[in-house]
Amino acid sequence: MQRQKRITFIHTSPTMIPVFSGLAGQLLTGVQVLHMVDEALLMDITSFQQVPKATLKRAVLHVLNADQAGTDLIMVTCSSIGPAVQIAGQLINTPVLRVDEPMAELAVKTGARIGVLATLPSTLIPTTELIHGKAKAISREIQLKTDLCQGAFAAIISGDSQTHDMIVRSAILRMAQEVDVIVLAQASMARVADSIPKGQVRTPILSSPRPAVERAALILGCGNA
Repeated sequence: MQRQKRITFIHTSPTMIPVFSGLAGQLLTGVQVLHMVDEALLMDITSFQQVPKATLKRAVLHVLNADQAGTDLIMVTCSSIGPAVQIAGQLINTPVLRVDEPMAELAVKTGARIGVLATLPSTLIPTTELIHGKAKAISREIQLKTDLCQGAFAAIISGDSQTHDMIVRSAILRMAQEVDVIVLAQASMARVADSIPKGQVRTPILSSPRPAVERAALILGCGNA
């Protein structure tokens, strides 16, 4: 009897579980969904304001453990540890997808002036490097504008999601006047884009969860992507 197809999500926050479970329910019919969470990864990143080598190593080990447990696809949902995907991908045969990769590909195809918003400084560098790499791959010249949503991450960590969303929403409205497309660097920011009334912002706003799960559906051969 053939094993049911399986996807394993690796998170740095348990708040991402319902986000990706919901999308998987819509787009990954018949696929078993597993979640691995290591909140200490995010704690290390916020404490050091960067990704220490030991933290990156632990993220890679989580990918290797997921592969050893048996899975058809692994997705790392924290953009700050995105570089772990490249390292781990060289060590296993199972496909490993960083959550922001499909979004970055879409961004460089959408416009030349790309705005990147983040709530953590540690996310800006890996996200902008990824976007530059995707632009180079299709020989496209781009201009990047970045903005750190000061205070938003501290707000959401303390449980004040309303303040987090207000700060991010204000940043989106400001940046929309200056770029062709806006990239929300963290999966946790996606719901803010969804809350903006249709027509209020003409500039496309890209977030990572849905494009990533749509890509997963293609990789896993799901017919409802």
